Amino acid sequence: MKDKTTAGLLALFLGGIGIHKFYLGRGGQGILYLIFCWTFIPAVIAFIEAIILLTMSDADFNLKYNTGMMVAKAATPQNIVVNVANTAHAGSDDFVGKLKNLNDLRIAGALTEEEFQVQKQRVLSSGR
Repeated sequence: MKDKTTAGLLALFLGGIGIHKFYLGRGGQGILYLIFCWTFIPAVIAFIEAIILLTMSDADFNLKYNTGMMVAKAATPQNIVVNVANTAHAGSDDFVGKLKNLNDLRIAGALTEEEFQVQKQRVLSSGR
């Protein structure tokens, strides 16, 4: 899992040669920084990026650079119950609305993929 402080410090001290881009999984941009490092333009851009990275919220950083990472949680998916009736699509008792709410929670990072699948099965089996 990538750390925003590490990324910010790499951008600040080694950003002129694109090390922070390689760390963040942006290899193509890192190569561009290496190619143009002699112009010092990447160093100026990296300084600005360092400030942005260091002031960025943890949630925004994780959403942008740590997507797809599974974070261990104390609760198991079987113990989590999501009340989909009281979310953005309230009043919609159909399966599509409930599944949409679950998907919105998954996209927002409130549910992992595994938790989403468990909750989806609960919604689908409740109508039978």
